[in-house]
Amino acid sequence: MASTYTADTDDAFIDDITIPAADDFPLAATVFIPRTNRRGAVLINSATAVPQKIYRRFASYLAGRGFVVLTYDYRGVGGSRPKSLVGFNASMADWAAKDITGAVAWMRQRYGEWPLRYVGHSFGGQALGLLPNNAEVAKTLLVAAQAGYWRLMTPPENYRVFVFLNCVARPLTRALGYMPGRMGIGEDLPKGVMLQWASWVLSNRYLLDDPSLTTLSHFPNYRGAMRALTFTDDPWATPPAVELLCSFYSGARPEMVKIAPKDIGARKIGHLGFFKPEFRDTLWEDAADWLEVE
Repeated sequence: MASTYTADTDDAFIDDITIPAADDFPLAATVFIPRTNRRGAVLINSATAVPQKIYRRFASYLAGRGFVVLTYDYRGVGGSRPKSLVGFNASMADWAAKDITGAVAWMRQRYGEWPLRYVGHSFGGQALGLLPNNAEVAKTLLVAAQAGYWRLMTPPENYRVFVFLNCVARPLTRALGYMPGRMGIGEDLPKGVMLQWASWVLSNRYLLDDPSLTTLSHFPNYRGAMRALTFTDDPWATPPAVELLCSFYSGARPEMVKIAPKDIGARKIGHLGFFKPEFRDTLWEDAADWLEVE
């Protein structure tokens, strides 16, 4: 767990560590610690099938701005996956109730002197409402986070997703015992994660239509500041989908910010693009400025 520093990172110590989920499952994580002028703490929570390494440059940038930052992999993904996913028991509900809940607790235990900031990318933003300890979060930045109902996606992507889930993802996952990432979803996914995700995407109100989710009652408990970023070229997190997710957070007053690539002189942003280093002086700077304000 030696600290690392290279020319392509900001002025921060970077440690690869392991943190416990709420049920003590070990999660691969990375902590980014400013060398000077520490001013706050940020937890970055991944999208579905996206490993923590995607957020490394953004986390390093935030550390350079004075934040202690933690990234991590959900169980079954990236550094937190077992040798085989066949027979591995995990769901998206587990990611929220056990993994993200544990990450919030870990950050509060170690950096409780600062209000906790939460960055939620796609599923990471959805999951905040399911956490029993979401009241520990003072401020939340939602990045392309949405209620992912397929009909709210942009055509023809919505029809592609509908066909893919019903004709490829569900039968293949049941046959193999997991969902191969090479089918175009990113990382391999545990069977329970893929099947639960598919059921949400095919439901009108996304995860709110899942009768097995006893943690839905935690949504109103989040009362902190919230800003939701939506990008006009993102076929998944469209404004109606982001608005629907924001409506679930009845205890907060989410601020929606719609950004077109042309607004920042870019060709495209999409669902994953926010975390590309090319947006360091635009999207990243604006996000860090907002996170800094008490």
